[in-house]
Amino acid sequence: ALAAAEVTREKAFLRLHQELPYALSVQTESWQALGDGSVRVEQVLSVRQDSQKGIVVGKGGETIKAIRQAAQTELTESLGHKVHLFLRVKVRKKWMDDPAHYAEWGLRYDA
Repeated sequence: ALAAAEVTREKAFLRLHQELPYALSVQTESWQALGDGSVRVEQVLSVRQDSQKGIVVGKGGETIKAIRQAAQTELTESLGHKVHLFLRVKVRKKWMDDPAHYAEWGLRYDA
């Protein structure tokens, strides 16, 4: 799940590197194997401000759609089976100050 989040994060940074350099995080909320061998993955992209959410979503949802398509393609290729990727963008003003957030990556907040 952490590797899947990193794939999505990479695609978001490649798409948004100028507009949103460090204010974005991705968490995988669920990973569900389906009966046909495919996987349903739900992820949340966290930003710190409403204006950043608008940048990530893009006009008519075009930016988030492009990020989802790129991440879904890479995940499908690397896992060897179909991935159904669902992305949501949430404003979490203080996500960078949350110690639990860093623990997901195996990092210590107070280090």
